[in-house]
Amino acid sequence: MILVPYHLDERLDGLEADLPGPPDTVVTAELPDGDIWARLGTLYDRVADRVAAEVTAGGRPVVVSGDCTVSLGTVAGLQRAGVEPGVVWLDAHGDVQTLETTTSGYIGGMPLRILVGYRPELIAERLGLRPVPEERAVLVDARDLDPAEAEYLAVARLQRYDIENVRTPDGPLLVHVDLDVVDPADVPGLLFPVGGGPSAAAVVGAVAGLMATGRIVALDLACTWRPDGGDERRRKLVTALTKGL
Repeated sequence: MILVPYHLDERLDGLEADLPGPPDTVVTAELPDGDIWARLGTLYDRVADRVAAEVTAGGRPVVVSGDCTVSLGTVAGLQRAGVEPGVVWLDAHGDVQTLETTTSGYIGGMPLRILVGYRPELIAERLGLRPVPEERAVLVDARDLDPAEAEYLAVARLQRYDIENVRTPDGPLLVHVDLDVVDPADVPGLLFPVGGGPSAAAVVGAVAGLMATGRIVALDLACTWRPDGGDERRRKLVTALTKGL
């Protein structure tokens, strides 16, 4: 397990309390002053190197962080190791905002859009990250969309599914799970909770089904809560999702 204890460029202390055990690797970096994209690029370059090393050694990395943008480093690392993954993105949100459409300015709402090719000069070029073709990305759940995200998804080749009917692109897969995809009744302390979601058991079952394909090459878990000393329900959920990897 690779722990990246950050929410964007904010260092998080205590995230490991929600893990089933000590991580194999903790990725940190001295971040440069100034531009957020340069700061994230510095951190995610280290993530990419660690992911690439694990894949090259025959492993299937599990990357755990406090946000979804770390996925940029995970995919860059897979590509450095010669793997061109499709992406299965489980999230209560769309994560397909842009700088031009966001009303909040929150960069954590943009990573899936960046992965499929949005403005590579922001960070993808820094990482050597090649775009994932839209038709090789699927979005699961995403029950809370801003109007601009809904407009984009209505015309994009990216496919959408509910948790009971996930279909995947061919070939190797990165599975990304933002744990706010789970109904907040089952996950305490979420930063951006969205009601009406699937149960923890349903999400675990969906991920197990994806694992059964034998095509998962890496798993991203975004623990999108504020660390508070650990919670047994969150720990059990992370444990169940990572079982078998």
